[in-house]
Amino acid sequence: MERANLTRSEIVAVIGGILLAIGLFLPWYHLENPLVSIAGERGPASVTGWQVHTIMRWLLLAAAAAPLILSWIILRGHALSWPRGEMTAVVSVAAVGLIGYNAFVDKPGTVSSLVSLRYGVFVSLLGAILMLGGSALRASAVERPRKPPGVL
Repeated sequence: MERANLTRSEIVAVIGGILLAIGLFLPWYHLENPLVSIAGERGPASVTGWQVHTIMRWLLLAAAAAPLILSWIILRGHALSWPRGEMTAVVSVAAVGLIGYNAFVDKPGTVSSLVSLRYGVFVSLLGAILMLGGSALRASAVERPRKPPGVL
């Protein structure tokens, strides 16, 4: 295993995965007053993404592992039936969508107007975007073999 096999795009994706995982445990939301609650926590308080999103936390943690798995595949030289980085890019798009929807469209809480965003959600979003950029660059660097018309 040589680190020389990893390009800058894979390193960027790995850093993004680490940021996504760390961001889950940082404050995501702040509850402004006692009238609002999230996951049994009443305000005023700050809650992490891990505390609030009981199902999504596992999906985001799995997404954060994707670039680490990609780098392991590249370092070991495993053969794949799809371009390396393509599946990680798909996972990254899903992570960006999940974080974006839950942070900006449908904030959790009994009174969502009394819930404000904290830095943890932005750290996780930045990590997912870095994952997407790094893995998309890796997937685009591999040329796909062309097939003649009519061949599946």
